[in-house]
Amino acid sequence: MDNDCLFCRIVAGEIPATVVHETDTTLAFRDIDPKAPVHVLVIPKGHHPDVASLARADPSAAADVLAAAAEVAEAEGLVKNGYRLLFNTGEYAGQVVFHVHGHVLGGEPLGPMLAPR
Repeated sequence: MDNDCLFCRIVAGEIPATVVHETDTTLAFRDIDPKAPVHVLVIPKGHHPDVASLARADPSAAADVLAAAAEVAEAEGLVKNGYRLLFNTGEYAGQVVFHVHGHVLGGEPLGPMLAPR
């Protein structure tokens, strides 16, 4: 755990979140600034700064994050019409919290691209 990391603090229960899915290795919760009708963040419980470092350090945890994202999409009713799974990696990509997190977005047509925040 990184004590300065917002998402590590959510995992530890120090900061509240609207949790929609949890496994032994992952946590999924609603984004506080949604960009679509459904906007859920899926994170590994262990701290890794981005998806590339997670994949290198713990491929099993990376697979768990993808599986959890698929389960969230199914539970949120997004599978039929489609959804976007997005990982921002680094400052130029718009990553704000440096704990890897996948955005599960859907519930309406999203268009070809998302605008940066």
